[in-house]
Amino acid sequence: MSKRVITIIFLAILFIGCAKRGNITGGDQDIYPPKVLHTSPENFSTHFNKKELIIQFDEFVKLKDVNKQLIVSPPLKHRLDISPYNATKQIVIRFRDTLLPNTTYSLNFGQSIEDNNEGNKLQGYRYVFSTGSYIDSLSVKGYLKDALDKETESFVSVMLYEVNQEFNDSIVYKDNPRYVTNTLDSLTTFTLENLKEGDYLLVALKDKNNNYRFDPKQDKIAFHSQLITLPTKEIFKLELFREIPNFKPVRAFESSQNKIILGYEGEPEEAKITLQNQEEQLPTIITKVQGKDSLAIWYKPIEVDSLNLKVFNDTITKDFVIKLKEKKLDTLSLSMKNSKRLNFRENLIYTSTTPLVAVDKTKFELITKDSLDVSLEYKYDIWNQNLELIFDKEENQKYFLKLYPGAVTDFFGKTNDTLKTDLSTADYSNYGNLKITLQNVKEFPIIVQLTDDKGKVIAEHYSDQDPIVEFLYIDPAMYTMRVIYDSNKNKIWDTGNYLQKIQPEKVIYFPEKIDVRANWDVEQVFILKD
Repeated sequence: MSKRVITIIFLAILFIGCAKRGNITGGDQDIYPPKVLHTSPENFSTHFNKKELIIQFDEFVKLKDVNKQLIVSPPLKHRLDISPYNATKQIVIRFRDTLLPNTTYSLNFGQSIEDNNEGNKLQGYRYVFSTGSYIDSLSVKGYLKDALDKETESFVSVMLYEVNQEFNDSIVYKDNPRYVTNTLDSLTTFTLENLKEGDYLLVALKDKNNNYRFDPKQDKIAFHSQLITLPTKEIFKLELFREIPNFKPVRAFESSQNKIILGYEGEPEEAKITLQNQEEQLPTIITKVQGKDSLAIWYKPIEVDSLNLKVFNDTITKDFVIKLKEKKLDTLSLSMKNSKRLNFRENLIYTSTTPLVAVDKTKFELITKDSLDVSLEYKYDIWNQNLELIFDKEENQKYFLKLYPGAVTDFFGKTNDTLKTDLSTADYSNYGNLKITLQNVKEFPIIVQLTDDKGKVIAEHYSDQDPIVEFLYIDPAMYTMRVIYDSNKNKIWDTGNYLQKIQPEKVIYFPEKIDVRANWDVEQVFILKD
């Protein structure tokens, strides 16, 4: 074959190869976080006296939520100047504060640094330096939980206050902590690092204002009951709770004829309230306004322009002058709180618009679908204005209730009109039964509760000594179960108080959801563990 032919064949093959179509690939996807190549000054420097530091990376990075993610300990008065926020290989951080002498500082960037393309995060990068001759190296570890709720909130600040000559219990309201860390958005454990020896107060805050100050009106707090001494190997458990603020009357005004509304903070049950026309004290009934931090003060009709309201307890006294205007009088009516399909576990409850002072049981009539009379009892809760009707219920039954005129009488002497209601019950098989055997109960009494996914209590049982608890005829559902140690025996869960050094009552959750199905009997052992 001639050289000319060989050359032609070679060029043809080369042309065909170049003409083939193909896909351009960019190689494997980058799954690695950016790396710090260099810092100036170096990480873990001593005798730090610079106004800025520079961090260099091996690739382009960007900052995300750095104001929320970056934790500086000890806290600074002024926020750091950080630039740039757009894609860069070098971050410059400038200090606006005068740094404390002989102090170890740490900057924890959390998850704020990520590469520019794939968003791979540099997890928990820390820059540490000391303005003195050495780096403090002690640490404190622990974990957080909510005192009542099963889920613990994110972004909780955990703080140490140094015990020195200026220290007192009120420091959490007005001063910055010595050291701080944050659980950020994913952890319930915490580690405070680069600490020095000494005695400290350990506190955690769900800090709504991000100012390291405890605001009882909106922040949750947790605290260790005793001061801690460093070094220590103890693992600390902190339980977050919301305090009930001290009772404080806020405002009072005439809402309708013969009714004054009193707004308040805290718990009103121990408050004393008097209503006066000059020196004459008027008879009143006080009820709770449902769903609001308010009380209703009811009084009989009186022809005056103003009344004097006095609210007081052991720690506070407040006087209000109530200007009276022409208002419409609240009328008596009853509304049913239940569904017409009654559960066997519940009683029929009516809410009255005005407080009742008399109930005539002879003017109540309850019959079945076969016209058989049903025995009926009642209870009236004047604080909540709830009239509870109690009777034995049969399965798959229809009931007809009639309240004749005069069955109830309110504070103003008004009586009800005729009221008719029809009710029914389902088959027992529509419901499930749950039997719980409690083990390792440390003390009685206890409160056993079933809640829904939002923490609403669906059913509860109070036990003075019996470790076996039964919930009969409950709606089919997935339930969360918890046990409350009722230490003060008042049959409710009690929160804590920081200044009084009271921890919230202990709550223990069953680790799994409980599936209750229709026509099922479920038996469950619950071993209580701290």
